[in-house]
Amino acid sequence: MLLAIDCGNTNTVFSVWDGERFLCTLRTSTEHQRTADQYYVWLSTLLAHHRIPMDIDAVIISTTVPRVVFNLRVLSDRYFNCRPLVVGKPECALPMAPRVDAGTQVGPDRLVNTAGAFERYGGDLIVVDFGTATTFDVVAEDGAYVGGVIAPGVNLSLQALHEAAAALPHVDVTKPAKVIGTNTVACMQSGVFWGYVGLVRGVCDQIKAEYDRPMRIISTGGLAPLFGQGDTLFDHFDEFLTIHGLRIIYDYNKALGNP
Repeated sequence: MLLAIDCGNTNTVFSVWDGERFLCTLRTSTEHQRTADQYYVWLSTLLAHHRIPMDIDAVIISTTVPRVVFNLRVLSDRYFNCRPLVVGKPECALPMAPRVDAGTQVGPDRLVNTAGAFERYGGDLIVVDFGTATTFDVVAEDGAYVGGVIAPGVNLSLQALHEAAAALPHVDVTKPAKVIGTNTVACMQSGVFWGYVGLVRGVCDQIKAEYDRPMRIISTGGLAPLFGQGDTLFDHFDEFLTIHGLRIIYDYNKALGNP
């Protein structure tokens, strides 16, 4: 069985693939201090709860937090007796190499999203990922990552607004009943929600104009469903796009004999 690990700046997702389907998907906060033993206790307890055996013999990791890689490698070696594939490392091959400026390091999460989106939806895509940052990834006709856009994430923007303006409270992200707020909280929620709707629509329109081909827009990430409510921003929402991309990359490397 394959353990796919997607480690972002805020949360880390573990998902177990049995060769035919993902048996479960588990989420925990990202903490670089967490040891391999702590990961194992947490993971084994939850897998037992779901009645899933710990028959893991392969691991693939995508992380935007380099400091967690060491302990995840130890977890794989100590408890699953395998060497993990780490997306972005030279030993982990990609189905299609990114076409970007020489010397540019593309975030592993963006490479994984590209692989998953191309396998599921084909090429000529914009993948919008609502994470700690809001990213826009352009997937070419042949499945290559060819560039994109990085903007501050929704929660990050709210946190900055709260911390920089002493009179403004912390608020949750939600779709307001109307655009014009009649109290401070409603005004902030409207600004963030409709501001990001405008950001996503505007950036995607500019990408389409520059790309000069018909494109579909795929959304993923925790807040994607909120921004897809009653709107036509996205053609598809894919909650598990990144995990699916990890499985695609693992299968590609397995076919090559890696590791």
